[in-house]
Amino acid sequence: MNIKAIRKEIKTKNSYLCVGLDTDINRLPEGFTKDYRGVIAFNKEIINATHDYAISYKVNTAFYEQLGSNGWKALEKTREMLPDNVLSIADAKRGDIGNTSKMYAKAFFETLGFDAVTVAPYMGIDSVQPFLEFDNKFTIVLGLTSNMGSVDFQTNTLYRPLLYKTVLKTVQSWGTVDNLMFVVGATKASALKEIRDIIPNHFLLIPGVGAQGGSAKEVCVNGVNDHGGLLINSSRGIIYASDKKDFADVARQKAKEIALETKPYTQHL
Repeated sequence: MNIKAIRKEIKTKNSYLCVGLDTDINRLPEGFTKDYRGVIAFNKEIINATHDYAISYKVNTAFYEQLGSNGWKALEKTREMLPDNVLSIADAKRGDIGNTSKMYAKAFFETLGFDAVTVAPYMGIDSVQPFLEFDNKFTIVLGLTSNMGSVDFQTNTLYRPLLYKTVLKTVQSWGTVDNLMFVVGATKASALKEIRDIIPNHFLLIPGVGAQGGSAKEVCVNGVNDHGGLLINSSRGIIYASDKKDFADVARQKAKEIALETKPYTQHL
């Protein structure tokens, strides 16, 4: 998938929604087996319920890897079930020395067939570059995250400029808007205007809307650019909105609500 296709999907659906498939076997609704088969069946229901509003799906690989080899089966099957017209993201947060990163890139881009993968930039350019060498694939680099520990390094005032700003300024030169995106947590929406001064044209993956308290509207107000430029992710707030038999219907409604909240900010596309 390329940037043009993503923009087309945003315009068609009037939505920036990315649905996170952080599927925990311990939170599967009644009627689903607490194993990888249950994960696959649950994901199928969620995808079917939300694909009208989602321009992307983010699959958090940790929830699958913890199941061992069967978890990889669930990961592979989930990727196969995702519609061809949406951006598929492996939220794996990989990043290692060059030859290792090359194998990670092959695993997610070639073997599993994802369109994008999240990458940690701490080890520098040689840990990120192998991901950028694949055509029509996206490397999504961690920029400013929502977690409590982000203050330890990313926004620690001992570092001037703030470390996350150095990461954004440096990493953007390693790729282009056609193969490089950045993660910015929704709970950091107030920083988005400054971030847009640094990286005005790159797509941003914005996790944290819903259960983590982030606001889709605030993200749009501060972060939208001339081409849209946003993938606004909600995971638990959609897939676990109900633990009853109506879970799919409720998930669809939550997806619709976020899409409607972002719709006014797609009208310029």
